[in-house]
Parts: sequence; C-alpha cells; structure tokens
Amino acid sequence: MGAGHTHKLYRHGHSPIHALPPHCKLAATFAFVLVVVSTPREAMWAFGLYALLLAAVTAVARIPAAFVLRRLLIEVPFVAFAVLMPFVAEGERVEVLGMSLSVSGLWGAWNVLAKGTLGVAASVLLASTTELRALLLGLQRLKLPPLLVQIASFMIRYGDVIGGELRRMSIARRSRGFEARGIRHWGVLAKTAGALFIRSYERGERVYLAMVSRGYSGSMPVIDDVAATRAQWAYAAVLPLAAFAVCLMGWTL
Repeated sequence: MGAGHTHKLYRHGHSPIHALPPHCKLAATFAFVLVVVSTPREAMWAFGLYALLLAAVTAVARIPAAFVLRRLLIEVPFVAFAVLMPFVAEGERVEVLGMSLSVSGLWGAWNVLAKGTLGVAASVLLASTTELRALLLGLQRLKLPPLLVQIASFMIRYGDVIGGELRRMSIARRSRGFEARGIRHWGVLAKTAGALFIRSYERGERVYLAMVSRGYSGSMPVIDDVAATRAQWAYAAVLPLAAFAVCLMGWTL
C-alpha cells in the first residue's frame, strides 16, 4: 500500500504489543470498547478494573503514562458536555456542595466520562503501538470495503500536503500585508478556502491519472501482507476476554 507514513501518536518500540499484527490489535480494541460500552454504569468498580487492564497493556507496550495522558486531552469537549449534564437534565434532584443537580444527569455524566475515557485510552494505545500504514493494512485484512481503505489512505498521505499548501498561501497573504482582523476580511478567507479546494481537486485528478497510467485498476497492491498465527490471536484476545469476564460480573452482581 505504498510507503509508510509516521504520525505523532505512534511511539516506536519493540514490545510484544508492537509486534502483534495490526488486524489482531484492531479486533482486540474494538471488542474491548464494545465490552466497556455494554457494562452497566452502576458497576463503577468494573470501570476501575478496565482502567487497570489498560494500564497493564501500557506497561507491556512500554508506553510512558505521560504519553498516553497527554493524548487523552482530545476528549476535553466530551468532558465539558458531561459536566453540563447534571445541571440541565430533568428528574430527581440532589444537593451537592450547595448545588441542585439531577440524579439522572450525574449518572449520565459518569457514564460518558468513564466509557468515553476508556474508549479513547484504548484507541490511543492502538495508535501508539501501530503505524498508520499498518493500521490501513489491518483494516484491509479485516475485509473493510477496499474503497473506504483507499479513501483513508489518501486522506492520510495528502493531509500534510494540503496543510503545507494552506501554510504557503497564508505566508503569501502575510507577505503582502494581509491580516484577518474582522468580519470584513472573511471574504478573502473564503476565497482562500475556494482556491485550496480547486488546487486539491486538480492535484487529485493528476494523481489519479498518474495511477491509471501505471496500471491502477481499482485496488492498491499489498506488498507485505502479514497473516496472524493462532498464538498471536490468542495473545491479542487476552484484553477483551478479561474485560468480558469483568462485564459478566458487573451484570450478575
């Protein structure tokens, strides 16, 4: 699927987690998140055990805790939404620190925070131990529609190219003395967005014609497809199976 493409979330390493085939890690992460979402919100202790499981995976992968915690900041908008729920939800009210809060809102906020944080943490660990190119190969190995895989591949490859184009356009505007200081400059910014779209579209046409001239027929060649052994599938299944056991206890207790 072409040359590799590193990203800021990935942390190079030689741990057993890094060595697992990408489709094994994708399947394990999806199963873990599915189990977490299925856990009743009242089983608060279960979410603590899930966090311990992820901490164990972090230790095995030799990923610093600070590296993971910094990347959890991406869920700040969800935290803000959760904080508002006890104030705006209806139903039974309870006094907390002199504030009247909704009981259902408090449970809803806890549900969003606990499950959202665990899901984001699992995704961060997946991205920290798997290169983007390997993730795309894993999606293809899991039989995701090839068109979606190719769209994701081109988005990753050309996202930086288009970002660089936008930076050059911004530098060109500033070199000519332009600075957006109010609503009267929105027209110029809109024209910039339009020009960027046209340039991106034209680049896409050129790339497509170049691919067709080199024999592209609708699917990208896979150079180093890696099949997983039973042992690797079993190793990857440890996390979701342990989480499933915790979830069962959460429903029965």
